Amino acid sequence: MRKTRMAGAFAGIAIAALALSGCNSGTPDNPGGDTTEGTEGDAALWEVASDVSLEDSPTYERMVERDGVIVGVKNDQPGLGYQDAATDERTGFDIDIARWIAASLGFDEDQIEYVTIPSANREQAIVNGDIDYYVGTYSITDKRKEQIDFAGPYFITGQGLLVAFDNEDITGPDDLAGKIVCSVTGSTPLQRIRDEYSPGDTVEYDTYSQCIEQLLSGSVDAITTDEAILAGYVAQQPDELKIAGEPFSEERYGVGLEKGDTALLDHINALFTDGGEVWTALFEEHLAPAGIAGEQPAVD
Repeated sequence: MRKTRMAGAFAGIAIAALALSGCNSGTPDNPGGDTTEGTEGDAALWEVASDVSLEDSPTYERMVERDGVIVGVKNDQPGLGYQDAATDERTGFDIDIARWIAASLGFDEDQIEYVTIPSANREQAIVNGDIDYYVGTYSITDKRKEQIDFAGPYFITGQGLLVAFDNEDITGPDDLAGKIVCSVTGSTPLQRIRDEYSPGDTVEYDTYSQCIEQLLSGSVDAITTDEAILAGYVAQQPDELKIAGEPFSEERYGVGLEKGDTALLDHINALFTDGGEVWTALFEEHLAPAGIAGEQPAVD
């Protein structure tokens, strides 16, 4: 029985009112199964499925053969995909989405291996079969769909700008002339800011936490990525950081999968479609405390 865990800025947010437990069986037609009321006053959102049948999925066959799931994730995004340096505990909305999917396929928490993969390496990791699926603020784009498939979307956000709390010069992307903007290598936001706006310069790193260090030291003027990611950093350091202006794009997060694995794609989409209560509970736990508004999107 899974019990919710929170860390950092999101500690203490209770969702007992949404206490649910998941299925004890799962199929492609009903991957989430029925829900029943949780126990012990805590939020048990699902149980691990049994008697799972998922024919014609090479990815699932690999999972069964190794008796485990390998999931690509991020580790430096508070509220989304975060790994505590002291305890190695992973928390966040994306991490729990990954756990929920694994449970629907019949795999418990101790059968999940998390692999931190930078943005620039995600498609190759999926194509190579290094991971079974990827859940980590992964925007669905036509270019990426040439190499892989996406289940979802399971969340929609928009590109934003993060600046120092006392910065009054930047209120949106049109204020970036002469400014240095930081983002991560291989990200959609980095490419958009270069293609559609006119920053003085851009710098790129493997992780957003490296950009945060540069911003706090005054080496860059702004960080650009999805507002859902930026809000997590603001929640951690509200006296040092702020979001400048409003979102200026639409980013649709999907689960990255091996191209052509229609059986697994359909299974995950059915899980999202039927699992609105679970989705809402995870959103309220991990993202709402950072001031993010949103609702579960319909899958494509």
